[in-house]
Amino acid sequence: MGIYDFTVEDIQGNEKSLADYKGKVLLVVNTASKCGFTPQFKGLEKLYNDHKDEGFEILGFPCNQFMQQDPGTNSEIAEFCELNYGVSFPMFAKIDVNGDNTHPLYQFLKKEAKGVLGSEGVKWNFTKFLVDRDGKVVERFPPTAEPSKLEKPLQKLLGK
Repeated sequence: MGIYDFTVEDIQGNEKSLADYKGKVLLVVNTASKCGFTPQFKGLEKLYNDHKDEGFEILGFPCNQFMQQDPGTNSEIAEFCELNYGVSFPMFAKIDVNGDNTHPLYQFLKKEAKGVLGSEGVKWNFTKFLVDRDGKVVERFPPTAEPSKLEKPLQKLLGK
C-alpha cells in the first residue's frame, strides 16, 4: 500500500483520491487554527505559491488533538485559513493523527517516516511529511521546522 491508495475527504466534504496527486511532490501537514505555530500558514502558502507550478502540492489536515487547538467546523476552519492567511493549497476535513481513530493516511505516514528516537506518534500540530514524485515518504519535519527551512529538500525533490 502506498500514499496513492488513500482516499480522503476534502474540507468541503467531497471524497478525494490521493492518486490525483501522482507525479507531484507533496507536503502533508497536520494543522490547527489556534496554535502557536498557526502563523506557519503564511510560510506554507509562500512555499506553495513559489513551487506549485513545478508540481508541488501542500495537503493540510486540520487536527484538534493537541490541546483542542482546532475546535471549529470544517467550514469555519476553511474560512479562517483563507481570511487570515490566504491559504490556497488544498485543505481537508479534520482528522485524528494519533490514537484509536488515527486516519489511515497518518498511520501510513508515521510508519514510513518515524519521528525522534524512532517514535511514530505525531507530537504536535504542524508536523510535516515530505513525499517525492513516486509517492515515497522521504522526510518528516517537526512542528518547529519553519516552512522556509524546507526549501532545500523541496528543491532537491523538484529536480532543481
